[in-house]
Amino acid sequence: MAKEEPRSISRDLQELQKKLCLLIEFFQNNPKVMAFTKSPLGQYLDRHPFLALALLVFIVTSAVPVGFFLLLVILTTLVALVGVIILEGLVISVGGLSLFCILCGLGFISLALSGMMMASYIIASSLVNCCFSPRPLTQQNPNGDCQLAMKAADFKGLYQE
Repeated sequence: MAKEEPRSISRDLQELQKKLCLLIEFFQNNPKVMAFTKSPLGQYLDRHPFLALALLVFIVTSAVPVGFFLLLVILTTLVALVGVIILEGLVISVGGLSLFCILCGLGFISLALSGMMMASYIIASSLVNCCFSPRPLTQQNPNGDCQLAMKAADFKGLYQE
């Protein structure tokens, strides 16, 4: 039974990989995505994937504060129609300043989150490649630990005094 588990996990990972490849192919064949990737901004983001991920995280996290600010603007505009025009300018300027501070904080948070996401992606993909790859450089111990199969000759000369 222990021998069947890695095969089922490997099969599940292959199915997941096929589904992800189909999803990526669907997005890459979308005409709007193709037009964006051919634009100068799309080419720049393609060359800088960390910046693209940070921008994506920033857009996702900043949607709620921007929505609250727009709600505040609409409500103060409705109140201004009643006759409180001076208060509208004060509320919108204070709201705009607080939105600016929140968006700056979210920018720093999105950079940190995208850095952690990139690091966890690299670590997870390395572990998956180490454990489930059929390459001759990797092997699995009977207890399931991943180790690189290195020859003693590879280290010859490293610790010579």
